[in-house]
Amino acid sequence: MKALKNIAVGFLVSYIGSIPLGYLNVIGYDVYQKSGIESTLIYLAGVIVIEAVVIFATLIFADRLMHNKKLIKYIELFSIFFMFLLAWSFHTAHSDPDASATIFRLADGYSPFWTGVKYSSLNFIQIPFWTAWNLYLINAHYISVNNSGKYTYLNGTLAGTFCGMLTLILCLDWLTKKNDFVSNYLMSGVIPLLFLCMGLFQAYKFWKKYFRKKQKTD
Repeated sequence: MKALKNIAVGFLVSYIGSIPLGYLNVIGYDVYQKSGIESTLIYLAGVIVIEAVVIFATLIFADRLMHNKKLIKYIELFSIFFMFLLAWSFHTAHSDPDASATIFRLADGYSPFWTGVKYSSLNFIQIPFWTAWNLYLINAHYISVNNSGKYTYLNGTLAGTFCGMLTLILCLDWLTKKNDFVSNYLMSGVIPLLFLCMGLFQAYKFWKKYFRKKQKTD
């Protein structure tokens, strides 16, 4: 019974967490458009390999990571600049395919599996995300991580990420086929604007968290 509960809780948290439009989902959509469902599934396998390492590590070292304020601060700062980089790169790559200034070519030049591994490795924001969730689930007794418990929970989270990302990728494909505006401007306009807004929002939260409090104390 505990094993089923671990799998269900892990699946639910991971599925919901992977549904919002993050850059890994967008790259997965790009892979799907260029190479089809088989390559997309291989790409997702690469993504969850890295996620497995992150979830397992944060599960074991959750308390220590949560109290490492400097590490969390650097991760949050990196994610801000990375959102701006993504906005520029997606816009450049899809508005001008021949642009030599683009820092990365999304899925071009890599096997789907290593594309997933590469970009999942850059998703540092998943460290505080999983650290916070794992601490909460353990302390609230929603999951049991004794003996084999951590492995059943891990399997549930990986299945949730895989299914959640695949759901969003297929929904994006359906949406672009139904709407000409979305089809024409999703990758070159809508997605870059979304990442730009996300970067600005994270920058505001970063300022509010680390500088606004300091100004008040001064």
